[in-house]
Amino acid sequence: MNALVYVAAGARPHPVVVLLHGFPGNERNLDLAQDIRRAGWDVVYFDYRGSWGSPGNFSFSHGIEDTAAVLAYLRQPANATRLRLDPARIVLIGHSMGGFMAVQASAADPSVKGIVMISAADMGGMLEQMLGQEPKQAALHEASAGFAGEGMAPLSGCTPDGLANELAEHASAWAFQSKVDAFKRRPMLVVTSDDGLASDDEAFATELRKGGNNQVTSVHLATDHAFSDQRIELSHAVLQWLAPLAH
Repeated sequence: MNALVYVAAGARPHPVVVLLHGFPGNERNLDLAQDIRRAGWDVVYFDYRGSWGSPGNFSFSHGIEDTAAVLAYLRQPANATRLRLDPARIVLIGHSMGGFMAVQASAADPSVKGIVMISAADMGGMLEQMLGQEPKQAALHEASAGFAGEGMAPLSGCTPDGLANELAEHASAWAFQSKVDAFKRRPMLVVTSDDGLASDDEAFATELRKGGNNQVTSVHLATDHAFSDQRIELSHAVLQWLAPLAH
């Protein structure tokens, strides 16, 4: 997979952020990567299989597997030494579909120290809801049209219909609400905007708190899905939340 590592200054082992992009990945949040590095963290950005020139075929399952592969790579002693990072202090930060990837990967990996969801797309939960409200073929057509509308050109080896069917097969297992038990003790930052995803993300945050997680922080910024006019504010919220986890 194509990847970049922003290595923080200094010789000591640094905490590390894995930055996960959305669908198809036009907004990469690399301004956040530089800000986070300046605060003393290594930052890893990568393109999932089949996206933006990374070899292979894109799928949601592959994206989840690829995120796990990056975590395994960072934990290899030789890589940790070379990149001056501390594999015991890994945080996942995901925007949109990247938030979905962060939830799936960290739910399966209790060693991840915390996660940040930035306008996270509860892709399983959304399709599960659609399937409960309309005939299956209508829900699949709507989901497929949504993927096509986002622009598929940077993605290889997939079709809108194929992605919709894959999501339908895993909708319940991938829904955020099914992951509450995996996050009872880990810090989480839930950042929402005025893009229509806030209600689902806040519902997840509410269930996490009900489940006993008293380390869930919510921040709402009145802006669009890409936080176009709130980049400094977004960076400030993320850096403020990350600061206690750096030690």
